[in-house]
Amino acid sequence: MAHTFDELVAKQRAADEAHARVRRLREAYGPPARTRWSGRQTATWETAWRAWRDLARDVRIAVTEYARAEGVPRQEIEARLRRAVHPEEPPGTGTPDA
Repeated sequence: MAHTFDELVAKQRAADEAHARVRRLREAYGPPARTRWSGRQTATWETAWRAWRDLARDVRIAVTEYARAEGVPRQEIEARLRRAVHPEEPPGTGTPDA
């Protein structure tokens, strides 16, 4: 459980970095439907994807627990987290999941 908002920020940043790694691998390897990936490339991408998925799940759980503990709607915590992690984004936008 995230005990502080700073811990939520750290978790979100870790998930974002894992997502960026998945995107970089996909760009480097090419689309799997058009480019035949080696077994090693497939294993590397799948490992990176699982890490991102697990970190993103951990963020969702931590945000829910934090919001409940603070007595604040989850959406409010998500918005604060988005502003803290991605201050350059205009309000009302989010980061894509794919």
